[in-house]
Amino acid sequence: MQETRLDTARILAARRVIDPIFLDTPLYRCEALEPGLGCTVSIKLETANPVRSFKARGTEVVASLLADQGPRAAVCASAGNLGQALAWSGRGRGLDITVVASRFAPAAKLSRIRALGAGLELVDGDFDMARERAAAIARHDGVRLVEDSLDIETCEGAATIGLELVDAAPSFDTVLIALGGGALATGVGHVLKERAPGVEVICVQPLGAPAMTRSWHQRRVVTTDSTDTIADGVAGRRPLPAVLDDLLLVADDAVLVREASIVAGMRMLLDHAGLVVEPSAALGVAAVLEDRERFAGRRVVTIVCGSNVDVDAYRRWVGAAPS
Repeated sequence: MQETRLDTARILAARRVIDPIFLDTPLYRCEALEPGLGCTVSIKLETANPVRSFKARGTEVVASLLADQGPRAAVCASAGNLGQALAWSGRGRGLDITVVASRFAPAAKLSRIRALGAGLELVDGDFDMARERAAAIARHDGVRLVEDSLDIETCEGAATIGLELVDAAPSFDTVLIALGGGALATGVGHVLKERAPGVEVICVQPLGAPAMTRSWHQRRVVTTDSTDTIADGVAGRRPLPAVLDDLLLVADDAVLVREASIVAGMRMLLDHAGLVVEPSAALGVAAVLEDRERFAGRRVVTIVCGSNVDVDAYRRWVGAAPS
């Protein structure tokens, strides 16, 4: 395999600095989902932790380096989950954290960032505008800019999920991974291609936010002018070239799914797995729903990557509210 930016020795080392509360998350077969999907389905559950997403695996690595080497302040742009994770990891190490987010981000995510002690600045735009503002703050204040997916620590932290999948003695054919900026997909994909090359890595993105998927298929960066999806956690418009280069090496396919399929996936995870998830976490189920023939009879793992969802929005989408 051609080399990505990731390094397996560093990924193994990352496990030693990530708080154990984020590691060794459940991986289990969910038979209740299988009649509706037509394949064997296992869930890798990344929501049962203090920030309710996989993002802290990466921010723990970032924050440990900042605590050891400085500077002891950092800023990031976030759709919500990265900001919570960096706030949590920074608070535990005495770091000064600022998060820049869209004021249109889910209120629950913004409230949690504040509750974790981070400074929060809101912009009147989308994630990519927040990214520009975070970069400006970093330049002006001389603090560390944490860029999800571009900073290799975020990818290698996420890659520890791949180690856990492989260590489970893989009895699966395909792993479905939500695709946004690319940290999760490149991290997990790197480990699987190195240690379980027979496992198919499929990335899933909403049709309303297709930039990275289009870039993967065209093998060059493709940007979009806007996004239109409820899956705010993966709604980027401007893929990062270095991340795309990695993705091209580790992903076997990248597919787009409709909003109706995302909602149906969320509803299935609630009804048949008892899981309240955010839209991004249902992308894997949505991919199977849209192409049952492709996955028929296969052994599939879907990474349920986050559960930070606004209660009112969840009720509108799914027809039931988390209790």
